[in-house]
Amino acid sequence: MPVNDAPTPGSPDQPRELSPETLAVVAGRPPRGPGSELNTPVSLSATYVGGGSMGEQGLGYGRFGNPTWEALESALGALEGGSARTFASGMAAVAAALHLVPADATVLVPHGAYNGTHGVLALLAEQGRVRVDHVDVTDPADVRERLAAVGGPVLLWLESPTNPLLEVADLAALAAAGHERGALVVVDNTFATPLLQRPLDLGADVVVHAVTKFLSGHSDVVLGAVVTRSEELLAALTRHRTLHGAIPGPMEAFLALRGLRTLPLRLERAQRSAAELAVRLRAHPAVTRVRHPSLPEDPGHELARAQMRGFGALVSIEVAGGAAAADAVVDAVRLWVPATSLGGVESLVERRRRHAGEPRVVPEELLRLSVGVEDLEDLWADLSQALDAAAARS
Repeated sequence: MPVNDAPTPGSPDQPRELSPETLAVVAGRPPRGPGSELNTPVSLSATYVGGGSMGEQGLGYGRFGNPTWEALESALGALEGGSARTFASGMAAVAAALHLVPADATVLVPHGAYNGTHGVLALLAEQGRVRVDHVDVTDPADVRERLAAVGGPVLLWLESPTNPLLEVADLAALAAAGHERGALVVVDNTFATPLLQRPLDLGADVVVHAVTKFLSGHSDVVLGAVVTRSEELLAALTRHRTLHGAIPGPMEAFLALRGLRTLPLRLERAQRSAAELAVRLRAHPAVTRVRHPSLPEDPGHELARAQMRGFGALVSIEVAGGAAAADAVVDAVRLWVPATSLGGVESLVERRRRHAGEPRVVPEELLRLSVGVEDLEDLWADLSQALDAAAARS
């Protein structure tokens, strides 16, 4: 089974704890030995040879496990500080995490959370599976008040920064408030990645990732993951994946693990460019508001500085002239790609309210910018000319 080949932190061979940047490179490697493979190969097998008893010997069947999945799970678990299970998509991971609570539970979710999360919650509520309440995750008092008002089991679902408003939640304070109420606390860490924050260290019970995004980083994989430190929750997640069949493909797992190796480099460049673009964008006459935690005036700036190791590579802007002007900017860019998704090496721009399921708290004129690794001046030249054209029309 693939394991992290690096010496155990704190051991005589490795007295210091490995940084997240190093873990992204070394975790999930095969055992080291003369002639051994450096990378875990793609395991394309639907079944495995068993012993005479056909009992608990080996993996058994391809829906139960796969060496390529396990290599990726080892790396993600090391980065988040827990044990990971990978899923066929980010939405499959979200669904698995939501199924950790019993029927008739109440799920508290941010007003501006990812629209896919809102969508699956709406379906579960329609089926009578859960009740849903929306909270302001930037206001711990509001969250505590909602927690106190709920009867029965509770799941507190958090994002920080949120998608796409980039609001910053005090994860430690909210996790503590949730646990006082007996709630299960889940954090979608897709935007920050474990390089910028580790929610399990801040008190979360479960972390969710759309591996499709920053972790794989090349817009060629659809994959999700859930991470926890609880053996009980891990067993429940594994059972859910096996029985629902929401398993990742071996090739997708291989590509995601390969992409993960460059996450520190990609994220460092992308978030540096994002911070500079945020500064330039707030001075542009066609932009009425810029949202990025790096800006000193951003409401989440001080909390992000204390809670995160960086401010991330997503920027959201509001364009003067409403939805039509925002659409005109998207139509006018040539280097930026008008597309759904984020976290890849290429820079993407999207007006989020073009989606019917986007929360109503998201302004119609908001553009979400996923900053990639292209040259900063090329990105700015393309974006500013599109904004100039929009300003000239308004």
